[in-house]
Amino acid sequence: MRAIVVGIIVGSALQHPGAIAGDWSGFVSGQFRGFFEDPVDPRQHNTYLSAAAEPRYYHSWQGGNHNFDMRLFYRIDQHDDNRTHGDIRELSWTGVYDTFETTVGISKVFWGVTETQHLVDIINQTDLVENVDGEDKLGQPMVKLSTVQDWGTIDFFVLPGFRERTFPGVEGRPRPEIVVDTDSDAIYDFKAGKDHIDLAVRYSHYIGEWEFGLSYFSGVDRLPSDFFPNRIDPSGQPVSVVPIYSLVNQAGIDGQVFFGDWTWKLEAINKEYRSGLRKGSHTFQSVVGFEYTWVGFTGSTSDLGFVVEYHYSDGNTRDTIFDNDLATALRFVLNDAQSTEVLAGLLTDAETRTVAGFIEASRRLGQNWLLEAELRTYSGTEEDRPLFSFRFDNFAQIDLAYYF
Repeated sequence: MRAIVVGIIVGSALQHPGAIAGDWSGFVSGQFRGFFEDPVDPRQHNTYLSAAAEPRYYHSWQGGNHNFDMRLFYRIDQHDDNRTHGDIRELSWTGVYDTFETTVGISKVFWGVTETQHLVDIINQTDLVENVDGEDKLGQPMVKLSTVQDWGTIDFFVLPGFRERTFPGVEGRPRPEIVVDTDSDAIYDFKAGKDHIDLAVRYSHYIGEWEFGLSYFSGVDRLPSDFFPNRIDPSGQPVSVVPIYSLVNQAGIDGQVFFGDWTWKLEAINKEYRSGLRKGSHTFQSVVGFEYTWVGFTGSTSDLGFVVEYHYSDGNTRDTIFDNDLATALRFVLNDAQSTEVLAGLLTDAETRTVAGFIEASRRLGQNWLLEAELRTYSGTEEDRPLFSFRFDNFAQIDLAYYF
């Protein structure tokens, strides 16, 4: 299926005589990740080095009404074989025709407005080996048709070819104590398996200071519905598991409203399982919160943002850390020539008092270099909770990237 999609894109992009020339850009980067404590599993390590590259080729013609976009990604990791991986992030042709726009190929689409979790963002699969925050996504084969009208924008999606979620390998860190085996075949509790064709639609609009989106997805859930133990130790405990994927219908809403320096945000989904042992069951999740920006808080050009979000999940949602949690964060934006930004926050479980802390900082060095630093900590974790596997996985990470 992917070969067919790629052929369509390349053929469409090259049929125009001016489609050969284009612009190259991208980055190459080096990363150091260091852990403050010894791992639970002796096969893991305390330090990890890796390098990544993401070249991009882009060309537009006919006054920007047609464009071809290719973005490739590859990372090589010192220890984790699963994190040494490549992906086609983007390989698509887009055509604009009056109030209609169509995209064919492998692409990435983002839905959502909240800071600490994107519930409605279901088109692309999560590339979990890149970072535990779930922000990195795999490219998804798609045919997208959009129309922009005075009454709003509608996006239709046909999504052939399911992408399985990536998971850290045996030597990877952080990772769950029980290894997710991605070398064995994943389990699909429906006939079509990864060849299932998913469908999605989203309506978005703004009215004054209000922005909102309504979405509906029918297809293979990007999050595994469960895990099946495929290796058992002599005591009967699972050593590794394989993910189980199910069909779902997901209805979602996201929106934000601006009142001066205040921005109020909401995301919520209702998910119905259509296959497997959970067939007919429903789950509901939501995130609601605000961000207040104190403009010029130092009497200069710097801004300070206060982020507060509450996460709720009903009892039917399994293995989520966002079931009854409060997220608080501070965002420092210096608005300087080096684009210096710092985001520091805490995610606190209201029931167990488990606290996950994070600091993310970035600063440009000259015209082409970008320095990023990250710190993640976990405290008060309880057994039988999802974060218990990370109780010794507090780590710091530094990335240095050269953009060309």
